[in-house]
Amino acid sequence: MMKLLIVDDEKGIADALKDFFEHRKFTVKTANSGEEALELVKNDNFNIIFLDIRMKGMDGIETLKQIKKMDKEVKVIMLTVHSEKEIIEQAKRFGADEYIKKPFQLEYLEEVVLKKVRELLKEKI
Repeated sequence: MMKLLIVDDEKGIADALKDFFEHRKFTVKTANSGEEALELVKNDNFNIIFLDIRMKGMDGIETLKQIKKMDKEVKVIMLTVHSEKEIIEQAKRFGADEYIKKPFQLEYLEEVVLKKVRELLKEKI
């Protein structure tokens, strides 16, 4: 079963995404900070991580760097309200697979996740 981690300091967004993907039979955990996300990644294996760029405390870019040090294979999809080109390029340099601008359509997120699942399955062949 595919495991997702949703990291967003807006609890409502994290909970809504968790409900959406659990209804689609994914195993989902949430974190409301970069620090909390790192603890979860340290103790569990996730296939895909949704990671908010702008968070209080440790931001998404620093969280991304630390996650990739622990697990180079995990697919990380950055979530952002802003489409700041410099930040997006920085995220890609540190290993982000995609970025999605908020607000987003849940169906679009589902398409992106299914695309990443297919990539993960191909990598295992």
